[in-house]
Parts: sequence; C-alpha cells; structure tokens
Amino acid sequence: MGSRFFFFIATITNLLLSCATPTEDPDLLKIALKSNNSKIKNVMDSLAKHELQVRYTRIDRIKDSIVFTDYNFQVNDSNYFYPASTVKILTALLALEKLNEMDSLDLYTQFYVEGDSLETTFANEISKIFAVSDNEANNRLLEFLGQDQINKKLKDKGIAPVRISHRLSTDNAFEVTTRPLIVYLNDTTLTWLKPSVNKPPVPLTLNRIKKGTAYYEENTLINEPFDFSLKNYFPISAQNEVLKRIIFPEQFPKNERFNLSPDQHSFLLKAMSDPPRKMGYDDMDYYDGYCKFFIFGDSRDTIPEYLKIYNKVGNAYGTITDCAYISDSKNNVEFMLTATLLANENGIFNDNSYEYEDIGLPFLAQLGREIYNLEIAQKQRQ
Repeated sequence: MGSRFFFFIATITNLLLSCATPTEDPDLLKIALKSNNSKIKNVMDSLAKHELQVRYTRIDRIKDSIVFTDYNFQVNDSNYFYPASTVKILTALLALEKLNEMDSLDLYTQFYVEGDSLETTFANEISKIFAVSDNEANNRLLEFLGQDQINKKLKDKGIAPVRISHRLSTDNAFEVTTRPLIVYLNDTTLTWLKPSVNKPPVPLTLNRIKKGTAYYEENTLINEPFDFSLKNYFPISAQNEVLKRIIFPEQFPKNERFNLSPDQHSFLLKAMSDPPRKMGYDDMDYYDGYCKFFIFGDSRDTIPEYLKIYNKVGNAYGTITDCAYISDSKNNVEFMLTATLLANENGIFNDNSYEYEDIGLPFLAQLGREIYNLEIAQKQRQ
C-alpha cells in the first residue's frame, strides 16, 4: 500500500481530529464509520441488511498500567451472527493450554486422529489455523479437546457468552463423541487418548437466530429462513475478551488467563501475526491479506515488517468477521478492532452467492485503514 495513500488519509484524519475540543476524547470509531469512502458508505447506508457490529478498543499505556477503552457500534450479544472460523482461535488456545497441563505431550508431539491418514504435530495444526484458516486442523484439535471441555474452560475464565457445538465443514460436524488421538510418545511408543462424550447442543434463543428467506439443503431450495440455533456462538464481546487475554495476559487475574508457557505464548503470537508466506505457503495463492481482513483484505499488498496484525478471521454463510490486535512499531500505535457484517444480498443461504469480495472485504479493509490512520494522526497531535 503506497505511502501517498497513507499521507492522504492522514491529512484528512488530522482535519477531522482537529475539530474536537482540546479536552474532548474523540470517538475514532464514530469518525471512521462516518467516512465518505464508498467502501464504508455501501454498508453504513444499508445497516439493516448488513447486521453490522463493531468494537474498537483504544489502548493507553500509563506508566506501568494498560487501560482499555471500548467503543461500540451496534454490539449486542443477543443479536446472533455466525462466527465461522473465528472459533478456531479457541481450539488453538485451549489445545495449547491442555498440552501445557500434560507431562507427556508438547507442541511438537506427533499424532493422528483415528480414521485420519495424516500424521501431524500440534504445532503444525495450530499454524495452519492462523496461516490459512484450515478447517481440518481445527477439527483435529476439537477431537483432542471435546466441545464440553472447550465450553467449561471458557466459562471458568469468565469468557461469556460463548458456545462451541460443532466441527467445521464436515459430515460429522455435530457428532458428540470425539475420535481418539493416537500419539507418538517417542519413535517406537504409541499411546491412545480416549474419546470424550459431549452433551448435544441446546437450541439458542437469540435475536436474528433465523436469517434470510430461503436456503439450499442437498441441492433443494427450502423456502423458509435458515435456522442457526444449533450452531456455534461467539459474539463480538467474547472475541474481544479472548484477544485481550492473549495479548495482555498480565491484565487479568491468573484464573482468567490462558495457562500457557512462555514458549507457547511466543509461538502463538508468531502464528497469529505471520503471513502465510512466512509459514511456507505460496504467496501467489496465499497473499498477506488472505487472513488479514483489516487494512489488507481487499489488496495483495505486502504487510510491512513494522506492522503486526495478531488476529483470527472467519467467513461463512455470508457473514465475514475479523478480530485483531494491530501494532505499529514505526508510528507507535496499537489498538484492537473486532467487526462482523452480513453480505448476502439475495437472502438465500447455502447457495454460495455471497458478496464477500464486493461488500465484506472492502468494508473491513477500509475500516481498518480508517482507524489505523486516525490512530496515527492522534498520536502525532499528542
């Protein structure tokens, strides 16, 4: 992304910020959403159909303390949206925590799931989750954990509301009995990790739990709204709380943190921030913005080394979401941003006709740029 673009945006945002009184704390999210950029206006002018929710978290470092200030737009835990692959951050985190609590296993332990032909390591699967949002990697870790353990661990840490009920993009998505893992303790010794039997999901009773006017089921059009009541549930507030615990664990009591070793935490942060090319993927297919929707989601630009985006994205059923901590060491700015919107113009689900490229990605990318440049402009005024 060219420096002239950032200079132009920074000039405009400086003018906007200068309108605030010296004692006024400008709401950067409100300013960003009032942008005249068509990528923002296309959504803001049709809010009802896009079900937009956004949380921007300002981060202030005051002496040895860190202060979070959350700014919300239409954030409501009771208004359901499908979280898609954003839930993979939970399986990655809790798999790391479980490994840390087991003496015989670690990140680089080899294993395979019973019935699966792939031998892999926990490190490989976690890396794939963040690099390219691999569904099978997520499902292997869910077999390791089980739905009930995921939900209990999150509840114990005060992360709510959230409900993980199923695997992703597989025929056995809602199977309550996990498949056992076969683990290599060394080159010659295998052990069998027993499966868990989990409770079946209870239907969610939330606003907007039924969406659209029709959906496809096995190539048959069903003329009634699509019911998400048995699906995963991971609202904006919970995503934001998880991210805060990852980036700033010391800001939370020990019982509310994820129990990771220092090496695990470093591994996680690297996996979350590295673009796919740094993990060995072809950058023609898996460009830097492939799983970085904010700022870079609508381009194939290379992310500069001074700009780190620690995030997890998701898109399915026309809903597109990103939850990110963005840190710029060159301009000394940092913030968190979580946003979701629906891009399904025809109101039909499972038809693979969604406006990710035309509406969703451009909006999230531009929103990220607006907030990023407002942050830089505000820093320059201080």
